Amino acid sequence: MTLHTSELGESGSRVVFLHGLFGQGKNWTTIGKALATDHRVLLVDLPHHGRSPWADRWDYRDVVEQVAGLWTADDPVTLVGHSLGGKVAMLLALLHPELVERLCVVDMSPVNYESNPVGGLARYATALRSMDLDAIDGRGDADRMLAEHEQSPTVRSFLLQNLRRDGDGWRWQPNLEVLERDMPLLGAWPDDLVADAAPYGGPVLWVAGGRSEYVSDEYADEMARYFPRVRRVTVKQAGHWVHSEQPDVMIEALRRFLKAPVEQ
Repeated sequence: MTLHTSELGESGSRVVFLHGLFGQGKNWTTIGKALATDHRVLLVDLPHHGRSPWADRWDYRDVVEQVAGLWTADDPVTLVGHSLGGKVAMLLALLHPELVERLCVVDMSPVNYESNPVGGLARYATALRSMDLDAIDGRGDADRMLAEHEQSPTVRSFLLQNLRRDGDGWRWQPNLEVLERDMPLLGAWPDDLVADAAPYGGPVLWVAGGRSEYVSDEYADEMARYFPRVRRVTVKQAGHWVHSEQPDVMIEALRRFLKAPVEQ
């Protein structure tokens, strides 16, 4: 299955962006455009999201292999992943280190969370699936329906990016049925996949939202076990969606990371 991608920029090293749960590649457009003056940028729709294909289940190995097939070891990339995309990016770097020159993980850790914040997002899949799309004339109707389940206009706006016209009606782009059903798999860290993998030897930028629970001191040892060259940066005025809440800070952090030498 071929993943949907968008490209920005024509020269320089390649930077690949992976979005989070219920997202799509275009969520990184602002950041991508800012970097495209000096880099070739690839925005990826993960499987079950955006315009990429669906399968009958979520499988991290399959997802990693599909993303890994987008480029070759002759042109290793800076791989940037947020949330679910951060987990995919970490796994890819461990399983295919020859493809990744450097890694940036945004607000995600390689752990099984005791109180699983990702699992809590299952309610969004349930809420979206419960909406009567036949009763929607416009996005205002959809927003009012979703407001019964989510108070935050920002979160509703993010989720409703996934609503698309389909002829005279509407459809959801993500595979909501599979994402809801397999949420425990999405939320877990599949350590069995990387049990035999060596630690990733490239430089790693670990970006945390200061108001988020996905990155904390208690996860630092596990992160360093897999990624010994990790450097953690906390964006104090941001929650989980760091790149949309503080895009200028994210752009500057990535620019500095991209300019730093790979070998130390």
